[in-house]
Amino acid sequence: MKPIGLRRFFLSLVTIIFLLSTHGTSISADPSPIIATVQKVSGMATVLRQGQTLSVKIDLEIYQNDTLRTGPDGSLGVIFRDDTLLSMGPNSVLVIDEFVFAPKQGKFSIVIRMLKGTAAYLSGLISKLAPESAHFKTPTASIGIRGTKFVARVEGGE
Repeated sequence: MKPIGLRRFFLSLVTIIFLLSTHGTSISADPSPIIATVQKVSGMATVLRQGQTLSVKIDLEIYQNDTLRTGPDGSLGVIFRDDTLLSMGPNSVLVIDEFVFAPKQGKFSIVIRMLKGTAAYLSGLISKLAPESAHFKTPTASIGIRGTKFVARVEGGE
C-alpha cells in the first residue's frame, strides 16, 4: 500500500471502531426504562411521549414523563413495576413525572400529576417500602401516599 492509502485505511478503521463503540454505549445506557404497562383500555385513550401521540392498546409500555389521556368514552388501567395499580376514567389527563423502583439500591419514587378527570389508585411496593417517596399531585393539592387506595377527581382543564 502507498503511504496515503495506508493512512486513509487506518483513518477509516479508527472511524469505524469509534462509531461502533459509541453506538454500543447508547444502546446499553437506557435512559428511559419501562415503568408500567397498559392492562386494560376502553374507548379512546392516548399517550403523549416526547411530542408524539400514540394510540393506547393492551401491553403498551409506559415510560417516565408520559402523559396519559382518555377521551369522553375512554378508560385506562395501568400496572407499574412495583405493582401499583392506576385506573383512569373518561376525559382524564395524567402525567407520570417520576418513577424509580430499584430495591437493590434502596431507591424508590413515584410522582403522578393529575391534570383533570378521575382516577383510582392502589399503592404498590414503593408506598409500602418508602411511603415518603410516593406522591399524587393535583392542581390544588398534593398528597403523600402511605400504602393505601383512593379515588381522585379533578375538575376543569389542563
